Amino acid sequence: MDKIILDNKIPVIFKINKDTPRYAMCFYFKIEEPEKKAGLYSILNRLFLQGTKNRTAQQLAQELDENAIDCYSEMKQDFIRFKLQCLNEDFEKGLEILSDIIKNSTLDEFDKEVIKLKGEIQAELDEPKSRAMDGFYKNIYKDHPYGHTYTKILEDIDSITKEEVLQVYNELLNNSAKVISVVGDFEPDNLEMMLKKYFADVNNAESAVSKIPTPQLKETSIIKIEKDDASQAQIIQGWQVPTIYDKDYAAIMVMNTMLGSSGLSSRLFLELRDKKGLAYVVRSSYETYDKAAIFNVYIATEPKNIKTSLEGFKIELEKIKKIPITQEELENAKNNLIGKRQFFTETNLQQASLMAFYEDKGLGADFEEKLIKMINQVTTDDITRVANACINDPYVLTILAPAEYLKDI
Repeated sequence: MDKIILDNKIPVIFKINKDTPRYAMCFYFKIEEPEKKAGLYSILNRLFLQGTKNRTAQQLAQELDENAIDCYSEMKQDFIRFKLQCLNEDFEKGLEILSDIIKNSTLDEFDKEVIKLKGEIQAELDEPKSRAMDGFYKNIYKDHPYGHTYTKILEDIDSITKEEVLQVYNELLNNSAKVISVVGDFEPDNLEMMLKKYFADVNNAESAVSKIPTPQLKETSIIKIEKDDASQAQIIQGWQVPTIYDKDYAAIMVMNTMLGSSGLSSRLFLELRDKKGLAYVVRSSYETYDKAAIFNVYIATEPKNIKTSLEGFKIELEKIKKIPITQEELENAKNNLIGKRQFFTETNLQQASLMAFYEDKGLGADFEEKLIKMINQVTTDDITRVANACINDPYVLTILAPAEYLKDI
């Protein structure tokens, strides 16, 4: 793994994997400005592959397909990233197309994409889990850009104009911090030459400071969502917790693995599904952004089991706070977590994505190696400490179920 800085100050993280047939590249654009209307960045992200000044959407799709080039964009709360993957001999062709997409998107399909997005959101919100998660995120990040969920987008989308999306596009292109990562079998000098050729005129606002505020969860709230045709109750309980920048990041990851993200061996699965038969699905998750992070527990169960499931959550969460875990359970959780992380970094594209993600966060592209060491250093006392620090009031509890089962909650 190495690093070069282009003349326009964009850092390029690269890793040479000999004898691999495909290049993988990620191009990160940091979102510095809070979204003024929910859906602005979502619409922009959808428009990137819908035509440029040089190619129609159909021509773009055909050219990518004919050259077996995989090129697309993704939007997250703190960034938009472009991913490019192609055969080694087609890399320059891929760079030329990606350059065209990034610098010359016309946004001409604005009206069509807005209509499509509305329809897709409405269909997604018909799914009980999606509706429940929407209610959870909208409330745990209430009045904050991170809480711009599907229902919030539907509230704002008809007031969004093409000019507003164009303004966001120009801001992202000209005034955001950027990171490029490339993994494959290449010569570094040749790589630098090609990147300069296609991206020398893309400005990197390396000193840009995010204007997105830090969200604060000030009080506990219980959100009830009535859905009378739901055959399952959807329950999510979550807390705002320290982010990836915190010294306890690794310990919270291990705690999450132990409680509910390690599948069949996790405590919630064993206790609530295997022993008590409460759950169709039960898990926990830890999700971190630049300005905030969430730890949550989730269960899908029969509506009649809502109170029993909530009590089951309470018991298991109190256990991990009050009863010291064994060294064996700790080591099993660490091994599970590290094994999954190694599995998720096997391909060139996975490696490129992770390297750029960490560099974008300011942690350094080699943070994964440091993180594995941090995970291995987590102690049983650390788990007890972070459990007591994280799992406290205030929290957000969201329950979706038929109305009759929500009356006494």
